[in-house]
Amino acid sequence: MRLEHPAIERLIAGVDAAGREVMAIYRRGFTVEHKADDSPLTEADMAAHHALLALLERELPGLPVLSEESDETAFATRRHWERYWLVDPLDGTREFVAGNGEFTLNVALVEAGVPVFGIVHAPALPEGDVTWWGQVGQGAFRREGGRERAIGVRELPDPEREPWQVAGSRRNGLAAFETFCRALPAHATQNIGSSLKFCLIAEGQADLYPRLAPTHEWDTAAAQAIVTAAGGQVLNVETLEPLRCNQGESLLNPGFIACGQRDPRWEKALAEALRVDPDSR
Repeated sequence: MRLEHPAIERLIAGVDAAGREVMAIYRRGFTVEHKADDSPLTEADMAAHHALLALLERELPGLPVLSEESDETAFATRRHWERYWLVDPLDGTREFVAGNGEFTLNVALVEAGVPVFGIVHAPALPEGDVTWWGQVGQGAFRREGGRERAIGVRELPDPEREPWQVAGSRRNGLAAFETFCRALPAHATQNIGSSLKFCLIAEGQADLYPRLAPTHEWDTAAAQAIVTAAGGQVLNVETLEPLRCNQGESLLNPGFIACGQRDPRWEKALAEALRVDPDSR
């Protein structure tokens, strides 16, 4: 299924509107609750959840929607979903609570386990609100201040002339990340929250994003679609095959690496990180 331009524009506008609701809460203050897994939950998570579900139902009535804040749907039901929306209403809730602006709203269209379309909207960056979107086979784009430009991954540079750029989380999987980095050629690291790390890959500002700590499918699907549309890949660290969604009861991802391109030097570093910390698989 290929989304046509008018539908894409409506979806981007709807996600932007949900982002304004989130920002209103961000600015006026909020309370923080905690889920059973101790992850934080705010009014903004739920406001975005309801706004995005209403948007997607208007756009494609009847198409299943799986959101982080939805009630659990058993795999016995999900396994029959050939096509569905996968949503993280507020990725980076810890960043939202910390007030650093590094949080995003994420909407993906998944077909046969493959994220094929995605929107990542960041409403609170220093440069203002920014939206990345991509459709596999059509390309990837960055929209900011009313202007849109095509984006793409960059060629991996010669590290003797220009260090590789490696994106990472400031909060999760630090030991395995450091082991991976120690085994790389010359490089620099960038720590940033939420799905913004994928967007750095998609627009050629970073080369690698290894994630060797737990994530859920809704954390990654929209950004994976954008990276893929931009010419990159998001790969299962064990098989180095593309990450897939809705493959079983668990909605946890395996470890993965987002990259602009494959290279045996980082593959060797990844193998070393997995050998030292097998739990990061």
